[in-house]
Amino acid sequence: MRVFFYVQHLLGIGHLKRAATLAQALRAAGFEVTLASGGEPVEGIPVLQLPPARSDSSFKTLLDANGKPVDDAWKTRRRDALLKAFQQDSCGVLLIELFPFGRRQMRFELLPLLEAARAAPRRPLIVCSVRDLIQPNPAREDEMLERFGRYFDRLLVHGDPRVATFERSFGKAARLAGKLHYTGYVVDEMPLTGDAGKDEVLVSAGGGAVGRRLLETALQARALSSLHSRTWRILAGLNSDQFERLASQAGQNVIVERARNDFTLRLRNCVLSVSQAGYNTVMETLQAGARAVLVPFAGGAESEQTLRARLLAERGLVHVVEEDFLTATTLAAAVDRAAAGARPAPGAVDLGGARRSAELLREWVA
Repeated sequence: MRVFFYVQHLLGIGHLKRAATLAQALRAAGFEVTLASGGEPVEGIPVLQLPPARSDSSFKTLLDANGKPVDDAWKTRRRDALLKAFQQDSCGVLLIELFPFGRRQMRFELLPLLEAARAAPRRPLIVCSVRDLIQPNPAREDEMLERFGRYFDRLLVHGDPRVATFERSFGKAARLAGKLHYTGYVVDEMPLTGDAGKDEVLVSAGGGAVGRRLLETALQARALSSLHSRTWRILAGLNSDQFERLASQAGQNVIVERARNDFTLRLRNCVLSVSQAGYNTVMETLQAGARAVLVPFAGGAESEQTLRARLLAERGLVHVVEEDFLTATTLAAAVDRAAAGARPAPGAVDLGGARRSAELLREWVA
């Protein structure tokens, strides 16, 4: 049972991290997995590395490893590398993350890949893997449905329909009936134990590519919060180019670091987490049972994080400050409200998505 799993992360590393968690669960279930990544390399995540690409902050321009816009010759090399890897794999399952419900800028290689899979002597099961919510694009929903119907057999939605149905961000989800399967949210296990980070305020911004405003505002909000005497740990992210500036602003009881390998343990032990509302960080926060303030990223017309944060806030699981209203005062007030509240109850959302995804694929290939 071989799975060829395609993933492309463009700005942060969340897509790749979730794909790596899925790949690990698939391997534990007996699959052999090739995780083909088209984003920039990330230390500690083993992948079949394609020529890397990333996006500018507006998601409008695809950039190569040198930060230059890609051209047709680059696209040809990248497509050929992907097709060669796929043809050498002889997989029984082709798993593609997000497309056709996103990653439209990668269709120069994904449409040839799907055609190759469809024409293979032993056609693999072709499955799409998406997070709970996608970036809404009503004008392209018919195009997405047509491509899904032409190439794909199944759709794995990595979310809990009690929190958000796929229809919340894809209006024509009802037309996917019979092929759409909810798995629960995908999150890594939390094997670590200990007291690291106990009673700290933990502030993070994922990879750090778009978290500058949140981190700087958190430093200012600390003095206004009832938690000002606690240690505030600011994780700037591996991709942050503002690390030195943030470190220079740190005062007493403030620690600024790029990242921590024990991040999830510190989530479990912290008095409060302040973060954006990316899929992975939010699910790790809920798994840890941490009180949380979410400041969803909304740049470049992005709405996915905002919708996720609102839906979780409606269930009383988090507190939210939206970017348009983010100031030191509003953030400090949200921190105080969250710190005075209860931690989210265990089982409030389904976090078994990795294991369930593997179970579903085993059923389908059987």
